[in-house]
Amino acid sequence: MSVSFGRPEALSLVHPSGTVLILVLGIACAPQPPAREMPSSTPTGAGAAADDFSPQTLAAGREVFRFDTFGDEQFWTDTARMHEVVQKSVSPATALSVGLKVDADAIPADVATAIKAGKVDLNDPATTVTLLKLNAVVGLRGVITTVNGKDNLTRLGITCALCHSTVDNSFSKGIGHRKDGWPNRDLNVGAIIALSPAITPAQKAVYNSWGPGKYDPRFNIDGKSTPLVLPPAYGLARVRNETYTAEGPISYWNAYVAVTQMHGHGNFSDPRLAIDIRQTPDMVGPKLASLRAYQHSIEAPAPPAGTFDSDASVRGRVVFNQNCITCHVGANNTDNNSGVLHTPSETGQDAAYALRTANKAYRTTPLRGLWQHAPYFHDGSAANLDEVVAHYNNIRRLNLSDAQQRDLVQYLKSL
Repeated sequence: MSVSFGRPEALSLVHPSGTVLILVLGIACAPQPPAREMPSSTPTGAGAAADDFSPQTLAAGREVFRFDTFGDEQFWTDTARMHEVVQKSVSPATALSVGLKVDADAIPADVATAIKAGKVDLNDPATTVTLLKLNAVVGLRGVITTVNGKDNLTRLGITCALCHSTVDNSFSKGIGHRKDGWPNRDLNVGAIIALSPAITPAQKAVYNSWGPGKYDPRFNIDGKSTPLVLPPAYGLARVRNETYTAEGPISYWNAYVAVTQMHGHGNFSDPRLAIDIRQTPDMVGPKLASLRAYQHSIEAPAPPAGTFDSDASVRGRVVFNQNCITCHVGANNTDNNSGVLHTPSETGQDAAYALRTANKAYRTTPLRGLWQHAPYFHDGSAANLDEVVAHYNNIRRLNLSDAQQRDLVQYLKSL
């Protein structure tokens, strides 16, 4: 595939996810909302299949999620020249400041001790190269060559984990044990891409406008920019469609991201979007099944003790069942498992992103781990769950009292 930085193939990053779904919270509390059915046909790669949860398959899927670049080094190195930027300008301090994370388990004990003792220069880009050599930077893979005793970064690629993993900060802020599936809301994807010497000033301005925790997975397709909040990639099992606008299930989106956003070497075709990319060898397709199984195995994190009012949440559940359950149906809290989509006007959401997609509508997002991944809605326009509930109380004319709204928030925090 020939890739340029201008429309229609302007430089763009994964989003993310082989998990990469851009399906952020859109809580539609509607008694009987109008809706429309999804198209019955699905594009290449969108077919559902049973997962193999054997230890071998899950281990393979985790390896793909964390470490597989699908051959995208060709783009990020040869075209975007990001290896030059990292080698010359990106110290660990800089990397952490734009939200990149470091896997503490990949750092040898002696190096960890030296870091804690202040004996490692975290303002030196050479230290970043060393961390890449240790395979310790979450979501980045580097090829290091040593010449006359100096390590040089010669190739650089990205993985699904870049946007859809974080760390627990157990070592220090930004350094800790991996938490796969958790959205990296600190990650400033646009600012990182804007460092590339191969993009135009106009493109740089767009990327720098996104801010931390947001990404536009279609900017390089249509040249428009309506960035979305990076979504969680946990709790995906038993949900029919993994994108906020329901183009297809998880393997559809994994393939879309891997090929069109990460710029991996593989195949993706969707006539609805006029995309047909075919490359040999296919380094994406054979890995989708194990990747999907691993993603489906990641459960949503339970809310920590003391983070919600138990008594209020019980009352809030009653409010939820009376006002929200028509759309947030079943154990997965979404009517999209039955093929339902909602127009932006039904839920009071900005239509700009939906209009750029195949279905021109939004799905009802499943509710899982809500306590963990603010802000909410596809564009992050609700800073907290109080704003989410207030929004739908107004849009759907639910006439909830202040007390009912507070109780509903506590119930949502308990999910």
